[in-house]
Amino acid sequence: METANQTNPGQTLAPLCTVCCCGLLNRTLAVIFMVSLAFAIVVGNVVTLTVFMQTRHSRTPQGYLKVSLAIADMMVGVWVVPFSVYTEISLMVTSSPPPWYQGTSPEGGSGPWQPCMLIGPVFAGCTFVSISTIFLMTLERSVAILRPLHKDTLVTRHRTLFLIILSWAGSFILAMAPLMLSNSFTLEYNECSRMCNYAPVLMGNQLPPDANILLLFPAFDFSLLGGTLAVNILVFASIRRYSRKRKLLSEGSLGTDSGAGGCPHRPSFSDIKAAKTISILTFAFTASFSPIAVFVLGNVVGYTWCNFSFLAFWILTGNSCCNVIIYSVRDHRFRKGLTLLFQRDRSQPHSEKS
Repeated sequence: METANQTNPGQTLAPLCTVCCCGLLNRTLAVIFMVSLAFAIVVGNVVTLTVFMQTRHSRTPQGYLKVSLAIADMMVGVWVVPFSVYTEISLMVTSSPPPWYQGTSPEGGSGPWQPCMLIGPVFAGCTFVSISTIFLMTLERSVAILRPLHKDTLVTRHRTLFLIILSWAGSFILAMAPLMLSNSFTLEYNECSRMCNYAPVLMGNQLPPDANILLLFPAFDFSLLGGTLAVNILVFASIRRYSRKRKLLSEGSLGTDSGAGGCPHRPSFSDIKAAKTISILTFAFTASFSPIAVFVLGNVVGYTWCNFSFLAFWILTGNSCCNVIIYSVRDHRFRKGLTLLFQRDRSQPHSEKS
């Protein structure tokens, strides 16, 4: 456990960079990991978007939500990770850090533009978009399971697109909240996490009195995750009741007049499987976000946790390429669209030759 460093008034909470954390070998391995992760994120989500654009059966409310999730994940691979790669390579090649590195003192006048003022909110905003989209996907599946006859009436493309736009706007407003609600925060490149992080500006050795504003982030995410979990419990309770009735019906224990015969309101197999897939997405995001929540809580208290911060932030970043893997394993529509896409690519050269 590493406590906050001794700082002068107006400085930020920047941890010391040790040889173990910032040595040449460590930076080289970190760059290799970042480049590999960025490649996986971008390629995987480009495939997801391509499947959506090329297959008509993917253009459903659930398909639009998947696209929203893929775009948020791809932005992390296009903007956030490459910036960390660029900064790490710059620190390895040059003997001195960039002029904007780790910000400037608020009392030092105007300094160079800080790129983290853009990269930091993008990462935070995309994280909030991901969890809000998973929440919307859970609501969409809950309507399909609990109210299958009203699904097409309640869940429309226009409503889905409106909710997607609302989630993006709200997520990025929340990402900027510490800067809009307080003058005690800045964004700077953290040499431990290798990312652009919010940093409280210290006055003397004390954290600002409104440092707990950063707790808005884990509070928002865990509130939505809690709501998602509650909806999933209701959905799976309904699926269990349906499965029990179907089993009793197959054994002849229920008569056709008992209300279960024929099962006119039963959910489809694809709806049930989609609900299970979304529950796996929820679990994966919860597991990847929990270390960040612990880190933010410790940061508000005054701890830096240098090594742990790298693991926490990059576990969350790695979640951006997990969604494609989950779709590939669980979603038969995605696999079918992917197969059709490759079959189309193979058939084009043959048609050109003929």
